[in-house]
Amino acid sequence: MTGDAAAPSLALTMGEPAGIGGEIALLAWRRRRENVPAFFLIDDADRLRRLAAQTGIDAAIETIEAPEQARAAFPRALPVLDQPVAATVAPGRPDPAAAAAVLGSIDRAIALAIAGRTAAVVTNPIHKAALYAAGFRYPGHTEYLADKARLRHPPVMMLAAPALRVVPVTIHLSLREAIATLTTDAIVHCGRLAAEALARDFAVAQPRLAIAGLNPHAGEDGHMGREDLDIVAPAVARLCAAGIDARGPLAPDTMFHAAARAGYDAALCMYHDQALIPLKTLDFDGGVNVTLGLPFVRTSPDHGTAFDIAGTGKARPDSLMAALRLADALSRNRRAAERGRSVA
Repeated sequence: MTGDAAAPSLALTMGEPAGIGGEIALLAWRRRRENVPAFFLIDDADRLRRLAAQTGIDAAIETIEAPEQARAAFPRALPVLDQPVAATVAPGRPDPAAAAAVLGSIDRAIALAIAGRTAAVVTNPIHKAALYAAGFRYPGHTEYLADKARLRHPPVMMLAAPALRVVPVTIHLSLREAIATLTTDAIVHCGRLAAEALARDFAVAQPRLAIAGLNPHAGEDGHMGREDLDIVAPAVARLCAAGIDARGPLAPDTMFHAAARAGYDAALCMYHDQALIPLKTLDFDGGVNVTLGLPFVRTSPDHGTAFDIAGTGKARPDSLMAALRLADALSRNRRAAERGRSVA
Protein backbone atom coordinates (compact mmCIF):
# COMPACT_ATOMS: atom_id res chain seq x y z
CA MET A 1 0.00 0.00 0.00
CA THR A 2 0.96 3.60 -0.47
CA GLY A 3 -0.01 6.35 1.87
CA ASP A 4 0.86 9.39 3.88
CA ALA A 5 -0.73 8.74 7.26
CA ALA A 6 -1.66 12.41 7.57
CA ALA A 7 -3.45 12.62 4.20
CA PRO A 8 -7.16 11.86 3.78
CA SER A 9 -8.04 8.65 1.97
CA LEU A 10 -9.79 8.50 -1.41
CA ALA A 11 -13.57 8.42 -1.89
CA LEU A 12 -14.91 5.85 -4.38
CA THR A 13 -18.52 6.25 -5.49
CA MET A 14 -21.07 3.47 -5.91
CA GLY A 15 -21.68 3.81 -9.63
CA GLU A 16 -24.47 1.77 -11.21
CA PRO A 17 -25.24 -1.02 -8.71
CA ALA A 18 -26.31 -3.39 -11.49
CA GLY A 19 -22.88 -3.05 -13.09
CA ILE A 20 -19.40 -4.15 -12.07
CA GLY A 21 -18.57 -1.21 -9.78
CA GLY A 22 -19.05 -3.14 -6.55
CA GLU A 23 -17.09 -6.14 -7.80
CA ILE A 24 -14.08 -4.17 -8.96
CA ALA A 25 -14.06 -2.25 -5.67
CA LEU A 26 -13.96 -5.54 -3.76
CA LEU A 27 -11.25 -6.89 -6.07
CA ALA A 28 -9.18 -3.69 -5.84
CA TRP A 29 -9.28 -3.96 -2.05
CA ARG A 30 -8.24 -7.62 -2.32
CA ARG A 31 -5.19 -6.44 -4.30
CA ARG A 32 -4.46 -3.56 -1.92
CA ARG A 33 -0.86 -4.67 -1.45
CA GLU A 34 -0.21 -3.92 -5.13
CA ASN A 35 0.44 -0.25 -4.42
CA VAL A 36 -3.27 0.56 -4.06
CA PRO A 37 -3.80 3.66 -1.87
CA ALA A 38 -6.31 3.66 0.98
CA PHE A 39 -9.85 4.31 -0.19
CA PHE A 40 -13.40 4.02 1.12
CA LEU A 41 -16.51 3.16 -0.86
CA ILE A 42 -19.78 5.09 -0.58
CA ASP A 43 -22.22 2.24 -1.15
CA ASP A 44 -24.77 -0.06 0.44
CA ALA A 45 -22.76 -2.22 2.85
CA ASP A 46 -25.33 -5.03 2.94
CA ARG A 47 -25.47 -5.10 -0.86
CA LEU A 48 -21.69 -5.44 -1.00
CA ARG A 49 -21.73 -8.33 1.48
CA ARG A 50 -24.30 -10.14 -0.67
CA LEU A 51 -22.28 -9.40 -3.78
CA ALA A 52 -19.07 -10.73 -2.22
CA ALA A 53 -20.86 -13.95 -1.25
CA GLN A 54 -22.47 -14.30 -4.69
CA THR A 55 -19.24 -13.80 -6.63
CA GLY A 56 -16.99 -15.70 -4.24
CA ILE A 57 -14.78 -12.67 -3.62
CA ASP A 58 -13.18 -13.08 -0.19
CA ALA A 59 -13.34 -9.51 1.07
CA ALA A 60 -14.16 -8.21 4.53
CA ILE A 61 -16.43 -5.16 4.65
CA GLU A 62 -16.44 -2.67 7.51
CA THR A 63 -19.01 0.08 7.86
CA ILE A 64 -17.45 3.37 8.94
CA GLU A 65 -19.17 6.46 10.28
CA ALA A 66 -16.74 9.05 8.85
CA PRO A 67 -14.06 9.11 6.13
CA GLU A 68 -11.41 9.81 8.75
CA GLN A 69 -11.83 6.20 9.94
CA ALA A 70 -11.04 4.71 6.54
CA ARG A 71 -7.26 4.65 6.67
CA ALA A 72 -7.13 2.68 9.92
CA ALA A 73 -9.75 0.19 8.67
CA PHE A 74 -8.30 -0.31 5.20
CA PRO A 75 -5.63 -2.93 6.03
CA ARG A 76 -8.24 -5.30 7.52
CA ALA A 77 -11.42 -4.55 5.56
CA LEU A 78 -12.92 -2.48 2.75
CA PRO A 79 -14.23 0.65 4.53
CA VAL A 80 -17.77 1.57 3.48
CA LEU A 81 -19.74 4.73 4.19
CA ASP A 82 -23.20 3.26 4.07
CA GLN A 83 -25.44 4.55 1.25
CA PRO A 84 -28.53 2.28 1.25
CA VAL A 85 -30.07 1.38 -2.09
CA ALA A 86 -33.87 1.39 -1.98
CA ALA A 87 -34.22 -1.21 -4.74
CA THR A 88 -32.89 -4.76 -4.78
CA VAL A 89 -30.87 -4.50 -7.96
CA ALA A 90 -29.91 -7.66 -9.82
CA PRO A 91 -26.56 -7.74 -11.63
CA GLY A 92 -26.98 -6.76 -15.27
CA ARG A 93 -30.51 -5.38 -14.71
CA PRO A 94 -30.45 -1.65 -13.88
CA ASP A 95 -33.41 -0.24 -11.97
CA PRO A 96 -34.29 3.50 -11.94
CA ALA A 97 -35.34 3.04 -8.29
CA ALA A 98 -31.62 2.94 -7.43
CA ALA A 99 -30.97 6.38 -8.95
CA ALA A 100 -31.34 8.29 -5.67
CA ALA A 101 -28.62 6.17 -4.05
CA VAL A 102 -26.33 6.46 -7.09
CA LEU A 103 -26.59 10.26 -7.09
CA GLY A 104 -26.46 10.39 -3.29
CA SER A 105 -23.12 8.60 -3.39
CA ILE A 106 -21.72 11.14 -5.86
CA ASP A 107 -23.12 14.08 -3.87
CA ARG A 108 -21.55 12.85 -0.64
CA ALA A 109 -18.18 12.37 -2.35
CA ILE A 110 -18.28 15.90 -3.79
CA ALA A 111 -19.17 17.41 -0.41
CA LEU A 112 -16.38 15.50 1.33
CA ALA A 113 -13.86 16.57 -1.33
CA ILE A 114 -14.82 20.24 -1.12
CA ALA A 115 -14.57 20.04 2.68
CA GLY A 116 -11.09 18.50 2.42
CA ARG A 117 -12.19 15.27 4.13
CA THR A 118 -11.16 13.10 1.18
CA ALA A 119 -8.05 13.49 -0.94
CA ALA A 120 -9.83 12.88 -4.24
CA VAL A 121 -12.98 11.45 -5.82
CA VAL A 122 -12.86 8.28 -7.91
CA THR A 123 -16.14 7.49 -9.64
CA ASN A 124 -17.41 4.07 -10.63
CA PRO A 125 -19.27 3.95 -13.97
CA ILE A 126 -22.92 5.03 -14.02
CA HIS A 127 -25.71 3.99 -16.39
CA LYS A 128 -27.24 7.14 -17.81
CA ALA A 129 -30.40 5.50 -19.18
CA ALA A 130 -31.45 4.35 -15.71
CA LEU A 131 -30.75 7.82 -14.31
CA TYR A 132 -32.64 9.49 -17.17
CA ALA A 133 -35.65 7.31 -16.38
CA ALA A 134 -35.52 8.67 -12.82
CA GLY A 135 -35.39 12.30 -13.97
CA PHE A 136 -31.64 12.90 -14.40
CA ARG A 137 -31.18 15.79 -16.82
CA TYR A 138 -27.41 15.98 -17.34
CA PRO A 139 -25.53 14.73 -20.42
CA GLY A 140 -23.31 12.66 -18.16
CA HIS A 141 -21.24 12.19 -15.04
CA THR A 142 -18.81 15.05 -15.71
CA GLU A 143 -21.50 17.65 -16.31
CA TYR A 144 -23.21 16.63 -13.07
CA LEU A 145 -19.96 17.00 -11.13
CA ALA A 146 -19.29 20.39 -12.72
CA ASP A 147 -22.75 21.69 -11.82
CA LYS A 148 -22.53 20.46 -8.23
CA ALA A 149 -19.08 22.05 -7.93
CA ARG A 150 -20.52 25.31 -9.35
CA LEU A 151 -17.94 25.67 -12.10
CA ARG A 152 -18.10 28.82 -14.19
CA HIS A 153 -16.37 27.18 -17.16
CA PRO A 154 -16.89 23.69 -18.59
CA PRO A 155 -14.51 20.99 -17.34
CA VAL A 156 -12.25 19.08 -19.71
CA MET A 157 -11.71 15.34 -20.02
CA MET A 158 -8.23 13.84 -20.12
CA LEU A 159 -7.49 10.16 -20.64
CA ALA A 160 -4.19 9.28 -19.04
CA ALA A 161 -1.96 6.20 -19.18
CA PRO A 162 1.75 5.87 -18.49
CA ALA A 163 2.56 5.97 -22.22
CA LEU A 164 0.16 8.72 -23.33
CA ARG A 165 -2.16 11.49 -22.16
CA VAL A 166 -4.89 12.72 -24.51
CA VAL A 167 -7.51 15.47 -24.29
CA PRO A 168 -10.44 15.27 -26.74
CA VAL A 169 -11.76 18.75 -27.52
CA THR A 170 -15.14 17.37 -28.63
CA ILE A 171 -16.32 14.21 -26.94
CA HIS A 172 -19.58 12.29 -27.35
CA LEU A 173 -20.71 13.70 -30.67
CA SER A 174 -21.10 12.20 -34.12
CA LEU A 175 -18.17 13.02 -36.38
CA ARG A 176 -20.38 15.40 -38.36
CA GLU A 177 -21.41 17.22 -35.16
CA ALA A 178 -17.84 17.29 -33.84
CA ILE A 179 -16.59 19.05 -36.96
CA ALA A 180 -19.52 21.48 -36.93
CA THR A 181 -19.03 22.43 -33.28
CA LEU A 182 -15.22 22.61 -33.18
CA THR A 183 -14.05 26.16 -32.41
CA THR A 184 -10.82 27.96 -31.75
CA ASP A 185 -12.10 29.01 -28.32
CA ALA A 186 -12.81 25.39 -27.37
CA ILE A 187 -9.31 24.29 -28.32
CA VAL A 188 -7.77 27.16 -26.35
CA HIS A 189 -9.91 26.34 -23.31
CA CYS A 190 -8.83 22.69 -23.38
CA GLY A 191 -5.21 23.65 -23.91
CA ARG A 192 -5.16 26.08 -21.01
CA LEU A 193 -6.73 23.59 -18.58
CA ALA A 194 -4.45 20.81 -19.82
CA ALA A 195 -1.30 22.91 -19.34
CA GLU A 196 -2.47 24.02 -15.88
CA ALA A 197 -3.23 20.44 -14.81
CA LEU A 198 0.06 19.11 -16.15
CA ALA A 199 1.98 21.69 -14.13
CA ARG A 200 -0.02 21.48 -10.90
CA ASP A 201 -1.38 17.93 -10.72
CA PHE A 202 1.10 15.96 -12.83
CA ALA A 203 4.15 17.95 -11.63
CA VAL A 204 5.38 18.61 -15.18
CA ALA A 205 7.67 21.63 -14.87
CA GLN A 206 7.24 22.89 -18.46
CA PRO A 207 4.19 21.28 -20.08
CA ARG A 208 4.38 20.59 -23.81
CA LEU A 209 1.17 20.20 -25.81
CA ALA A 210 0.87 18.53 -29.20
CA ILE A 211 -2.20 19.79 -31.06
CA ALA A 212 -3.62 17.34 -33.59
CA GLY A 213 -4.98 18.53 -36.87
CA LEU A 214 -8.58 17.71 -37.71
CA ASN A 215 -8.04 16.52 -41.27
CA PRO A 216 -5.61 13.98 -42.75
CA HIS A 217 -2.09 15.44 -42.86
CA ALA A 218 -3.44 18.43 -40.90
CA GLY A 219 -5.26 19.56 -44.04
CA GLU A 220 -2.26 19.79 -46.41
CA ASP A 221 -2.33 23.61 -46.35
CA GLY A 222 -6.04 23.71 -47.04
CA HIS A 223 -6.12 21.10 -49.82
CA MET A 224 -7.93 18.62 -47.52
CA GLY A 225 -10.19 21.11 -45.77
CA ARG A 226 -9.61 24.53 -44.27
CA GLU A 227 -10.46 23.71 -40.63
CA ASP A 228 -6.82 23.31 -39.65
CA LEU A 229 -5.92 26.70 -41.12
CA ASP A 230 -9.01 28.54 -39.91
CA ILE A 231 -9.73 26.91 -36.54
CA VAL A 232 -6.82 24.87 -35.20
CA ALA A 233 -3.82 27.01 -36.18
CA PRO A 234 -5.25 30.19 -34.58
CA ALA A 235 -5.81 28.24 -31.36
CA VAL A 236 -2.18 27.10 -31.33
CA ALA A 237 -1.07 30.71 -31.87
CA ARG A 238 -3.21 31.90 -28.94
CA LEU A 239 -1.86 29.21 -26.65
CA CYS A 240 1.70 30.10 -27.58
CA ALA A 241 0.95 33.79 -26.99
CA ALA A 242 -0.24 32.83 -23.49
CA GLY A 243 3.17 31.29 -22.77
CA ILE A 244 2.14 27.66 -23.33
CA ASP A 245 4.45 25.37 -25.31
CA ALA A 246 1.94 24.25 -27.94
CA ARG A 247 2.83 22.76 -31.32
CA GLY A 248 0.58 22.11 -34.27
CA PRO A 249 -1.62 21.47 -36.02
CA LEU A 250 0.21 18.16 -36.44
CA ALA A 251 -0.61 15.31 -38.79
CA PRO A 252 -2.64 12.94 -36.59
CA ASP A 253 -1.29 9.77 -38.20
CA THR A 254 2.31 10.49 -37.11
CA MET A 255 1.67 11.77 -33.56
CA PHE A 256 1.41 8.59 -31.55
CA HIS A 257 4.45 6.41 -32.26
CA ALA A 258 7.02 6.17 -29.47
CA ALA A 259 9.46 8.77 -30.79
CA ALA A 260 6.69 11.32 -31.36
CA ARG A 261 5.20 10.78 -27.89
CA ALA A 262 8.57 11.56 -26.33
CA GLY A 263 8.22 15.13 -27.59
CA TYR A 264 5.10 16.15 -25.67
CA ASP A 265 3.30 15.69 -22.35
CA ALA A 266 -0.28 15.61 -23.64
CA ALA A 267 -1.99 15.54 -27.02
CA LEU A 268 -5.04 17.65 -27.75
CA CYS A 269 -7.26 15.79 -30.19
CA MET A 270 -10.17 17.21 -32.13
CA TYR A 271 -12.68 14.40 -31.66
CA HIS A 272 -13.36 11.34 -29.50
CA ASP A 273 -11.84 8.50 -31.51
CA GLN A 274 -8.78 10.50 -32.54
CA ALA A 275 -7.89 10.55 -28.83
CA LEU A 276 -9.17 7.24 -27.52
CA ILE A 277 -8.06 4.85 -30.26
CA PRO A 278 -4.31 5.43 -29.69
CA LEU A 279 -4.66 5.45 -25.90
CA LYS A 280 -6.69 2.23 -25.75
CA THR A 281 -4.40 0.57 -28.27
CA LEU A 282 -1.36 1.39 -26.17
CA ASP A 283 -2.86 0.56 -22.77
CA PHE A 284 -6.42 -0.75 -22.75
CA ASP A 285 -6.48 -1.66 -19.04
CA GLY A 286 -4.33 1.19 -17.73
CA GLY A 287 -6.24 4.17 -19.10
CA VAL A 288 -7.79 6.54 -16.57
CA ASN A 289 -10.39 9.27 -17.10
CA VAL A 290 -9.32 12.51 -15.38
CA THR A 291 -11.58 15.57 -15.15
CA LEU A 292 -9.65 18.84 -15.47
CA GLY A 293 -10.98 22.09 -14.06
CA LEU A 294 -12.73 20.82 -10.92
CA PRO A 295 -11.80 22.20 -7.47
CA PHE A 296 -10.84 18.65 -6.46
CA VAL A 297 -9.14 15.70 -8.15
CA ARG A 298 -11.52 13.31 -9.92
CA THR A 299 -10.57 10.17 -11.79
CA SER A 300 -12.58 7.25 -13.13
CA PRO A 301 -11.85 3.89 -14.73
CA ASP A 302 -11.92 4.08 -18.50
CA HIS A 303 -14.70 1.54 -19.03
CA GLY A 304 -18.44 1.21 -18.58
CA THR A 305 -20.82 -0.80 -16.42
CA ALA A 306 -20.17 -4.14 -18.22
CA PHE A 307 -23.65 -5.53 -17.58
CA ASP A 308 -22.80 -8.66 -19.58
CA ILE A 309 -20.36 -9.89 -16.91
CA ALA A 310 -21.80 -8.20 -13.80
CA GLY A 311 -22.24 -10.58 -10.91
CA THR A 312 -20.05 -13.30 -12.44
CA GLY A 313 -16.78 -12.42 -10.71
CA LYS A 314 -15.09 -12.08 -14.13
CA ALA A 315 -14.58 -8.30 -13.95
CA ARG A 316 -11.00 -7.04 -13.82
CA PRO A 317 -10.13 -4.20 -11.42
CA ASP A 318 -7.03 -3.03 -13.31
CA SER A 319 -8.48 0.25 -14.61
CA LEU A 320 -10.01 1.07 -11.22
CA MET A 321 -6.68 0.35 -9.52
CA ALA A 322 -4.98 2.65 -12.03
CA ALA A 323 -7.62 5.32 -11.33
CA LEU A 324 -7.03 5.04 -7.58
CA ARG A 325 -3.25 5.23 -7.95
CA LEU A 326 -3.46 8.22 -10.27
CA ALA A 327 -5.97 10.03 -8.03
CA ASP A 328 -3.59 9.55 -5.12
CA ALA A 329 -0.61 10.87 -7.08
CA LEU A 330 -2.49 13.87 -8.50
CA SER A 331 -3.90 14.84 -5.11
CA ARG A 332 -0.42 14.68 -3.55
CA ASN A 333 1.02 16.83 -6.32
CA ARG A 334 -1.82 19.32 -5.97
CA ARG A 335 -1.33 19.60 -2.22
CA ALA A 336 2.41 20.10 -2.73
CA ALA A 337 1.76 22.80 -5.33
CA GLU A 338 -0.69 24.57 -3.02
CA ARG A 339 1.81 24.45 -0.16
CA GLY A 340 4.41 25.94 -2.47
CA ARG A 341 2.12 28.80 -3.42
CA SER A 342 1.22 29.45 0.21
CA VAL A 343 4.92 29.62 1.16
CA ALA A 344 5.62 31.94 -1.75
